[in-house]
Amino acid sequence: MRILIVDDEPAMHDSYRRSFAPAAVDTGALEAMAAELFGKDDDAADPAPDTMIDFALTHAMQGLDGVAAVEAALACDEPYAVAFIDVRMPPGIDGKETATRIRKLDPNINLVIVTGYSDFSPIEIAKAAGPADKIFYIAKPFEVAEVTQMASALAHRWRGDRELAEARETLAAQVVQLQEQGHELAANESRAIHMANHDSLTEAPNRLAFRRALTDRAQLSGQFAVAMVDLDRFKLVNDTLGHLAGDELIRTICDILQTSIPAGGLVARLGGDEFGLLFDTPGAEAAEMECQRILKACTGTFKVLGNSVQGGASFGLIVTEPGETRDPTDLMRRADLALNDAKREGRGVVRLFDEGMDENIRLRRAIEGGLSQAIAKGELSLVYQPIVAREELEVIGFEALLRWNTNEHGPISPAVFIPIAEETNLIHELGDWVLGESLKVLAEWPGQYVSVNFSPRQFRRHNFVARLVETVQRAGIDPRRVQIEITETAIFDDADRAADTLYKLRQMGFRIALDDFGTGYSSLYNIRKFALDCLKIDRSFIDGMGRERESAAIVHSIIHLGHALGLGVIAEGVETEAQLQALRVAGCSHMQGYFFSRPVVQDRAREIAQARYMLDPAADDAVEPGNGTHG
Repeated sequence: MRILIVDDEPAMHDSYRRSFAPAAVDTGALEAMAAELFGKDDDAADPAPDTMIDFALTHAMQGLDGVAAVEAALACDEPYAVAFIDVRMPPGIDGKETATRIRKLDPNINLVIVTGYSDFSPIEIAKAAGPADKIFYIAKPFEVAEVTQMASALAHRWRGDRELAEARETLAAQVVQLQEQGHELAANESRAIHMANHDSLTEAPNRLAFRRALTDRAQLSGQFAVAMVDLDRFKLVNDTLGHLAGDELIRTICDILQTSIPAGGLVARLGGDEFGLLFDTPGAEAAEMECQRILKACTGTFKVLGNSVQGGASFGLIVTEPGETRDPTDLMRRADLALNDAKREGRGVVRLFDEGMDENIRLRRAIEGGLSQAIAKGELSLVYQPIVAREELEVIGFEALLRWNTNEHGPISPAVFIPIAEETNLIHELGDWVLGESLKVLAEWPGQYVSVNFSPRQFRRHNFVARLVETVQRAGIDPRRVQIEITETAIFDDADRAADTLYKLRQMGFRIALDDFGTGYSSLYNIRKFALDCLKIDRSFIDGMGRERESAAIVHSIIHLGHALGLGVIAEGVETEAQLQALRVAGCSHMQGYFFSRPVVQDRAREIAQARYMLDPAADDAVEPGNGTHG
């Protein structure tokens, strides 16, 4: 530890040297004396090593010499811990001025003013060379112990201050780094959200964003219009002028739509040459007039990459009625039906939806009536699709899928009757039946779990957790063999309540899977706070992996996100060897789809479960894989 002595008297320098000179201690004599006086303890530990500080002294005869020594020490990064400064040092600068200059050079040094006179008061010196907690005083003549103790204490303090300052600098740097990382993550999330909700060609909202906006608007009062727009003879532009010209025409029409939409309205590119419009309206007549005006703006001759192109469009329109049920899927379906009718009429027109366009309306009413009797009539059944692990294609679970085969209309797709059950509250009765039947098959499987889908309305049921736990306990099933599949819509509508529900279920041992991941909006923060076991990648992304860079990028991003959060990732809809290998390389932990097996009946599921592995399809003893689409 380095100490600076500034004094004009050589005798004082000799005193400092003697004070800090290491003392020769006869440790053998001391030990003998201790043994004679107190007795020898053979088991006693060796004495602690000497903790005295080794001081290196620098001597300066004048104040300016001391200032120069401090400056030189700082230049070679060997600063002094303590400086002992005499007050009177004629003919040079006095101790007060010396202390002041040294303090300006080194704010961290501890200064000790040593004097036998009272030329300056401590307050004067502290004001000039403070702060007060780094300046101290010793009167001449001093005791050796007084000087050494002062030096030792201040040296320890100086060392501690340096370590604390270094720790603070390190912490500050880490804080800055964390802030930069936080900004980068926020920017990446913002870009990801933008990409997930906007069309890459036009930067307009995409189908996902349009559907979300439609869902939000359907929950509010007042009438609004939904229009589907399709460009007329667009394929001719692509075929004759090329896809670049087609892209340019789409951008041009998108700009026109965005300029022409009523104030507050939304224009989205739904895919290909199809656009969706959403805007408020006082009624059907006003909405039709708005669409006619927009259609006129889209009709005419446009310059596209130096070529003249005749533009035109067809509109399908649906306007909500006051008090009616506003299902977003049904509204888009009806607008599509009206658009198809507009094309059949010769294109270039606006067609308002009417009930005569939709034979399915009558079928829907028949479904509503028959669904309530389906359980009693024994028309419902379950099929099971295997979920396999990545490496050895081990069957680790099955997803239970509901089927309805009516006596009157034949098989009805779940995509048709599940939304109807959701709207009419029959979903609770159906859900209870599905869960009960799913639990029965577990006794036939050697250890796999069953994955059961729960709709948003079921999940939001006030006694959802209690009913689920009671059903599983009554069946004598370990909750770890039951996986609950829920969609993003079910949990993000009320994130706090959903987080609490999922936490309770995980505490009881249930597995939780987030279904159709990537098709809804999920912030990273929300995903992190939910108690999840795995993410299920929607089949639409798997299907598009080989054709669309966006789909492949989304699949890889979801897999990496799952790894980062410690979650499993299940890819749905795997139908080809190429998809399987691509997902394996990407690190996807589990898969299901027609490549492995179609959804199968209970007996076949038992055989697959007992076989346990889906071997290479080329192997003789492999379980025969399924084939087809939409698995």
